[in-house]
Amino acid sequence: MTKQTPVDSGLVERLGYRFCDGGLLIKALTHPSVTEGRSKRRFTDYERLEFLGDRVLGVVVAELLYKSYPSDPEGDLAKRFAALVREETLAQVARAIDLGRFLRLSPGEDGAGGRDNPRVLADACEALIGAVYLDGGFEKAHGLVNRLWNPLLSDSSSPPPKDAKTRLQEWAQARGLGLPCYRIADQGGPAHNPLFMVEVTVQDHACAMGRGASKRAAEQDAADSFLKGLQT
Repeated sequence: MTKQTPVDSGLVERLGYRFCDGGLLIKALTHPSVTEGRSKRRFTDYERLEFLGDRVLGVVVAELLYKSYPSDPEGDLAKRFAALVREETLAQVARAIDLGRFLRLSPGEDGAGGRDNPRVLADACEALIGAVYLDGGFEKAHGLVNRLWNPLLSDSSSPPPKDAKTRLQEWAQARGLGLPCYRIADQGGPAHNPLFMVEVTVQDHACAMGRGASKRAAEQDAADSFLKGLQT
């Protein structure tokens, strides 16, 4: 029997929102590992809410950036947007509200560190946004995203962030080393929580490894590891 994590007032206080339909909140907190192999008509998880929350988050963040950076061209807004809706940022927001403590996980997923898994936290964060949208409407979801994402905005005069792959590419080309080369070194994990291992190599330098729930995320992690290695 899966041990259920109680949903107490602590999460309500962190969200600044109280659900009218507590069932929606439970769905948003229920990881697919809990429902695996069971009838979907009886057991529900957060995947559908995650799909909805992703779209709501995108609209609200796009509006937030449009208003916060009035001088930015579309390309710069797109870079800021990508940084704010990526898995790492969603996991950061989830940790800020201690979301992992309230997740409903199977014993196996819990024992494997699911409560601090960036992919799990990111998905649950989106599911939570979707649940708030269904429970309280767009205005409440808009308010939640604004409260949680506003602290992540940089000064309006600062340039848009560059992701790790872009920074590594620019570093390599500036030194005449050619483009970094990425390859999948390993791939595993269950269908609902895959894990990719990617190796990046740059001419005349040692390779670096990265991991992530998608090939793209693993490549970014590998590029980040390579750049950090240059600083040691």
